[in-house]
Amino acid sequence: MKLHEYQAKELLARYGVPVPEAYVASSAAEAVEAAGRLGGRVVVKAQVHAGGRGKAGGVKVASDAAEAGTIAGSLIGTTLVTAQTGPSGAPVDKVLVEQTVDIERELYFSVITDGGLRRPVIIVSSAGGMEIEEVARETPERVLTEPIDPAVGLQPFQGRRLAEALELPAGAVRPFVALAEACYKAFMDNDASMIEINPLVLTKDGRLLALDAKLTLDDDALFRHADALALRDTGQEDALEVEASEAGIAYVKLDGNVGCMVNGAGLAMATMDIVKSAGAEPANFLDVGGGANEEKISTAILLMLSDPSVERVLVNIFGGILRCDIAARGIVDAYGKADRQPALVVRMLGTNADEGKQVLSDSGLAIELVDTLRDAAEAIAR
Repeated sequence: MKLHEYQAKELLARYGVPVPEAYVASSAAEAVEAAGRLGGRVVVKAQVHAGGRGKAGGVKVASDAAEAGTIAGSLIGTTLVTAQTGPSGAPVDKVLVEQTVDIERELYFSVITDGGLRRPVIIVSSAGGMEIEEVARETPERVLTEPIDPAVGLQPFQGRRLAEALELPAGAVRPFVALAEACYKAFMDNDASMIEINPLVLTKDGRLLALDAKLTLDDDALFRHADALALRDTGQEDALEVEASEAGIAYVKLDGNVGCMVNGAGLAMATMDIVKSAGAEPANFLDVGGGANEEKISTAILLMLSDPSVERVLVNIFGGILRCDIAARGIVDAYGKADRQPALVVRMLGTNADEGKQVLSDSGLAIELVDTLRDAAEAIAR
């Protein structure tokens, strides 16, 4: 679950991470008031769950309170399209009105989980303010990584080592170590999957400030953080993904036209590979899980069919806890309720596969039953 910049900064500030003074505004009038409290000259930032706001015109400097109101009025209620939102963009409901600072240097700082190392890592770079992927690709020597043993946590010497690598002045070393420790503690306490500060700035008067912040919480750990659910902004999420999450279905919308439904994440990845091998593109990742019932299968199919880009459907079920006959009845129920019936290819193996195929054959629907992944790819291609 992603947080807005202002939410991330509020959380990090509670752990002692220094952030600029700022106020959230939902209207031009509120932005004028906020800018007045900050002395007039401010930065107005669109609050969306995406990076690249500056390049897209979502971050602007106002010389006085009146201009801040004008900028806020031009952003609030619009859709901001950035490199990370895709062509549909993201709605701007709020802006963050923030004090300006005199910047000496811009740095990059993040805490993430490294799946290969199976532990948290801190990543820093002297190339703050830039896209870290671009820095890693073009000048990898400027990206430094510090793995952290979760059994002992971040040690002070590791913070000092990173500060030295960033060539921070002596007076900024201790504040940097404290900031790193605060971010790591926030990361662990809140079951975060990412904390990113870009840029982390060193001001001309020697202070370190988190000028921007992104924070993502692990969805699977939200049951331990009921208060965090209040921070969720479903308006920033795809409507179908929101509907799926409320139904307990793992669904991610993609850009293709072949709807995919499976029962298992690994099987979902293999199924999407099969679609690609057929020269097509998957329209979604959809995993109903091993314990789905007939109603959940029907809900998943209907949700998938509500995406107008889905022109063909591939169902790939391996019966185990979820029996194939249950899956088949759910598919038939959904197609009977849907207002359209895209071409359907079904592969079923495992528990009650023959019974499931019989249910599909008797349904009267135009379904192509296949036995192998190669057959599935050929059917999708046709």
